[in-house]
Formats: sequence, structure tokens, C-alpha cells
Amino acid sequence: MKLVFYTKVDCSLCEKAKKVLNDLQNEMDFTIEEVDIYQDDVLLEKYQIMIPVVELEEEMLGYGIIHKEEIRKRLLKKIR
Repeated sequence: MKLVFYTKVDCSLCEKAKKVLNDLQNEMDFTIEEVDIYQDDVLLEKYQIMIPVVELEEEMLGYGIIHKEEIRKRLLKKIR
């Protein structure tokens, strides 16, 4: 299972979200593809004020302040 993590440079919320995702990787088997929205104009327009954004299979699992329990719950739902 691969999560897509939309982020940007110098984003404190992104750093906190990355730590949450890394912590969850210790509990669950998934990889993280980190995507800098400033490398793609379409992504920049889409996510500019929402980042960080976590997606799985093109479904948004969370954005802004990423809550560990919410992401865990949504991942477990996808696994089942």
C-alpha cells in the first residue's frame, strides 16, 4: 500500500504530518511517496492552502493538521 504525501519546503505542518506517518509505518505496512506541490503547477493550484495532504488510492485521508488516530482508522478501513 502506498500513501501519497503532498508537501512543500519549509512547512511546519508538513514536518509534523511526516512524523505522524513515520510513526504509523511502525504499526502498518505502507510506503510514502512524498510529492512537492511546487514542482507541479496543477498540484500547486489544487493543494496550495490545504497542505499537507495525505492520499491513498486517490482518496484524501487527511489534510492540514494530520491526526494520527484519524489516519490510522482510515488505513485500517482500507486494509479490511
